[in-house]
Amino acid sequence: MSFSRSRRTRALAAGVLSAAVLSTGTAGAVAATGVPAPKPTVTRTGMPSMKPSRTATAMGSITVSADRKAVKVGNTVVFTGRVKGIKAGSTLVLQHLHNGRWTTLRTTAAVNKNGTYTIKRTFTTKGAEQVRVATKTGTFHSTPVTVKVS
Repeated sequence: MSFSRSRRTRALAAGVLSAAVLSTGTAGAVAATGVPAPKPTVTRTGMPSMKPSRTATAMGSITVSADRKAVKVGNTVVFTGRVKGIKAGSTLVLQHLHNGRWTTLRTTAAVNKNGTYTIKRTFTTKGAEQVRVATKTGTFHSTPVTVKVS
């Protein structure tokens, strides 16, 4: 009886040792279990990056809507929206897409205590103007809105 018990103990110990040696590497883990080891994933935080982001983050966001989608040259368009995660009194700027780059216009507004803002802009040139609202630092911005000026 002691012969079979020691043989079982040695076999069990050898099996445990083999499994431990094999599972230290990815190939060994696949061979031992038949299941691939999990791959590491990238976790993104809600911290703002130095470049403006097109999507809202956990830290802040800006929405925008125009009261008119088409105007005549010299007429005013009123842009309104809400902000989240941006302090009241912060300066917002209006930007437009010019030659493939976002350029800041000389139109600004301050965030109200309730998280809203209003920006008025008179367009002086014909064409489709793609505009967005951004923080003065450029950390956050809204999705673009197109206004046709004729």
